Amino acid sequence: MRPARRVLDSYGLIAFLRDEPGADDIRNLFRSARDSQRPLLLCAVNWGEVFYITLRTNGPDRAEQVARLISTLPIEVIPADLEMAQQAAEFKAKKKMSYADCFAAALAKSRKAALVTGDKEFKQVEGEVKILWI
Repeated sequence: MRPARRVLDSYGLIAFLRDEPGADDIRNLFRSARDSQRPLLLCAVNWGEVFYITLRTNGPDRAEQVARLISTLPIEVIPADLEMAQQAAEFKAKKKMSYADCFAAALAKSRKAALVTGDKEFKQVEGEVKILWI
């Protein structure tokens, strides 16, 4: 049986990049995704969030390094379409979450996938999206 789909938000990816708590969990998910040939999903909006946080914190050279690193990982970057934007907007209208987090939740909901995170903001959508806490 193939492993279930997983969606990353920026929290888990940044934890991995900075070797913060949760990094080992993300490394294990990368191994599993690679071995099963079933990549983790990442919304393009959340990719942008990781990029801008790195750019703001560490400068353009590191941001480009991170972009290249992400491209080598077993991650499929999913563009945000109108349907996803509408679901994200509905989450944003009803929940106190960042708009980027709403896109991660919308992707997980649309793909019937578990969202991997340590960001407590996502407790608000646990009834609509399965959360795998790191």
